[in-house]
Amino acid sequence: AAAAAVYKQWIPNTNFETASNWDKGRVPCASDVVHFEKNKVISVFVGSPHVLTDMYLPLNGEFVLASGAGFAAFNGSWDPGCDSGEDSAIGEGTLHSWFDPSLWQAMNPSRELEPSGRIFSVDEERVPCRYDDVIFQPETSFRVNVDSSQQVIHLRSISLMGQEFSSPEAWATYLQGLSAPLQFHGNGTLQVMGTGCADKSGCACGNTPDGHRICAALLRTSGGQCPTPTGRSPLQWAEASLYHCSQGSHPHPILDFTPDFDLQKYQDRLVQDLLSQPRYASVRMAISKVHKAQTFLGVIPRSSTPLIQIVLMDDGAGEQTGTTAEQLASDIMEDIAQHGEALGISSGKMEVASGSTFTEQVESHTLRRITVGMVLGLLFSLLFLGGIFFLYRKRKLRLPALHPSWPWDRMEDPVSPTPAGDKGFDNPMF
Repeated sequence: AAAAAVYKQWIPNTNFETASNWDKGRVPCASDVVHFEKNKVISVFVGSPHVLTDMYLPLNGEFVLASGAGFAAFNGSWDPGCDSGEDSAIGEGTLHSWFDPSLWQAMNPSRELEPSGRIFSVDEERVPCRYDDVIFQPETSFRVNVDSSQQVIHLRSISLMGQEFSSPEAWATYLQGLSAPLQFHGNGTLQVMGTGCADKSGCACGNTPDGHRICAALLRTSGGQCPTPTGRSPLQWAEASLYHCSQGSHPHPILDFTPDFDLQKYQDRLVQDLLSQPRYASVRMAISKVHKAQTFLGVIPRSSTPLIQIVLMDDGAGEQTGTTAEQLASDIMEDIAQHGEALGISSGKMEVASGSTFTEQVESHTLRRITVGMVLGLLFSLLFLGGIFFLYRKRKLRLPALHPSWPWDRMEDPVSPTPAGDKGFDNPMF
């Protein structure tokens, strides 16, 4: 949210000793037979020695062995607690997407879990942003799907297996190794930049093109489904959902800012002066820089404008949902009216997102498309007629001569023409 980088740690792993990774819900023991599917691509960290009856290995995979770890064949002696002799396999629970916010946790610079407080991150910012540091825990293996609507996913740094990569060159070298294809798969490419956000007004996260993936990942477990952004750019769709997948009514002030604006200082001001008041004890706040799409005639993308978005949520239930948050939003707008210029805020407006917001915006968007279609059709017609007129003036186009027949012409008696072959004369005798 603020200009400083955030550390985000990947939660799942593919470790051999993690019970939830196995289809039987437990780590294989001596009388078990372990099956890795032949075509399964996987990296597995092994932290201790294991005795197994048999093990079938994949064609493309790796075991990362800690000191003293390894495998030995079961000699048939009795092993207490392991008399089932089952077949065990790595479960489908090891298939995870990079853009699933529930699989990431925020860390502080000391690599400790960030406590959950009054400030939260919208779902698009719970996934690593372009200036964040990504951490894969030491002595863990993992496999993550990096399918993305972006060709390149930018990051500040990546730490894995106890090694930090903070330069593009070092990370490019790692990607050429044998382990990287086993850990990362999909059409996206992770790229380390090594630089943080240097803008005191904050930096946009950069995950907007994959907003539909983020929302779908959160709703997948409940059988829900995100609104399909048919006919809408990913940015427009993300704005309709506040960069956040949630239900209920949520006020969110939108602020235009000047070069004097400092996002971190303004966030601290809101927390100290407003959010800390007892009457707002149930309200949580997210604040970040976003980009609003600018369009021609409401449809054709033209550019984007940076804005500051504040999202407010309270724990009210039923009709009370959002009531306290709306009051805080009103106080924020009043504070901007009084002190906005000194804070580097040039203007602000208050919007409220609810379950009907997306529908209303879609209907409005459809009406704009119809209107724009009519306007564009008229423009093309005028261009076509103009082209014909231009060619005619240049004598490159001949138009057929038209002789209109008027009604009054048909009312005159026709004159009988003199036969062409009659060359006689008047006879005076008659």
